[in-house]
Amino acid sequence: MKASEVMDPNPTTLKPTDSIECAAKYIMERRYRSLPVVDDNFCYLGMFGVNCLLKQVIPKAVFMDKGLKNVSFIHESLEDLYQRFSDVKDQPISVCMTTEINSISPDTALTDTLLQLYETRASIPVVEPGTCKLLGMISYWDIGDKIMQTGVAENA
Repeated sequence: MKASEVMDPNPTTLKPTDSIECAAKYIMERRYRSLPVVDDNFCYLGMFGVNCLLKQVIPKAVFMDKGLKNVSFIHESLEDLYQRFSDVKDQPISVCMTTEINSISPDTALTDTLLQLYETRASIPVVEPGTCKLLGMISYWDIGDKIMQTGVAENA
């Protein structure tokens, strides 16, 4: 079995120019951990996810060189967090999308796909070999659903 057989061929995608607020709405409404970012030609550019959203609301001192390791003395309200979010919500997602998640080809073996999913703990983009075209995404949910459907079919 190959990656193409378990991928979602129609993933929700974002553009690098989409606002952080727009991306946050997709993530929160649909409970995604991350979404692929593509250009106008559907070329895979990276991922935007909840870690970026968290980084926008956590006090900046945490992320500075030799930043704070213990933040238990900082007492924040939801209003404080929302204010920080408001300060960046109109910025494009390109300011904090990640390119660290490796893509796989559609003929990647299922076991290799599962191992990468386990190691990265993130959805995996499936990209056409020799190009950058996003063909689909593989998430824990996609794999879990296929496994569970197989069990239902065998027990029917």
